[in-house]
Amino acid sequence: MRSALKLTARASLLALSLGALGSAQAALFEDDEARRAILDLRQRVEATNHTVKAQAEGLAQMRRVLLDMQEHIDALRAELSKSRGSQEQLARDVSEVQLQQRDAQSKTDERLRDAQSKVDERLRRFEPVTVKLDGQEFQAEQNEKREYENAFETFRKGDFAAAQELLQRFVQSHPKSGYLPSALFWLGNAAYANKDYKDALAQFRQMLSLAPAHPRAPEAMLASANVQLELKNTKAARKALEDVVKHHPQSDAAQTAKDRLSKLR
Repeated sequence: MRSALKLTARASLLALSLGALGSAQAALFEDDEARRAILDLRQRVEATNHTVKAQAEGLAQMRRVLLDMQEHIDALRAELSKSRGSQEQLARDVSEVQLQQRDAQSKTDERLRDAQSKVDERLRRFEPVTVKLDGQEFQAEQNEKREYENAFETFRKGDFAAAQELLQRFVQSHPKSGYLPSALFWLGNAAYANKDYKDALAQFRQMLSLAPAHPRAPEAMLASANVQLELKNTKAARKALEDVVKHHPQSDAAQTAKDRLSKLR
């Protein structure tokens, strides 16, 4: 009985031992699966970490590229802004230069106009002018006109000596002047007033020879008769008076000549 119980106990113990051994083997198998799972997971994690790391590095590199691009863009913007500022300054400088040029040109044009006006004024002083004198119209230089008028004004004031000198100088200086017949007439009268009768007669004769149809020719002929009377040449005086009546019968000098002829008879 005891032996049976021992056998039964031993059998139970063996069974238990076998069961425990089976459980241990089962547990050992489960640990291998877990390790493999862990290893696989670890590999996945490592792969993921590697991918993440690579992506992070790629992002960091992209960020650096973007930063470089941003810096380049900022530099371009700064350069563009500087260029625009330079262009604006250049535009202002150009505008200022153009304004200065316009002002300078305006002043230059004004100076040129003034200079041209002065030149024109000087030229006008030398340009011939139209003169109407003793019924005659002719062209004369302005200095010629001034010289004649000065000499005549001197005669008109009664300074016959100075007038004779000025008129004589005028006749010599302007032998082809339109003033010449009138100048000879007044030169003869100035010489007559100065009792220079021979010179007076010479001037009247030259005037009549030069311009026999001159409006003052009758007066010159009458003055010649007066000179002849002063020279006591009555015959020549009568001839001069007769010529006045003959050649200029409608003149005032002709009437005066007739009166003097009646007295000479």
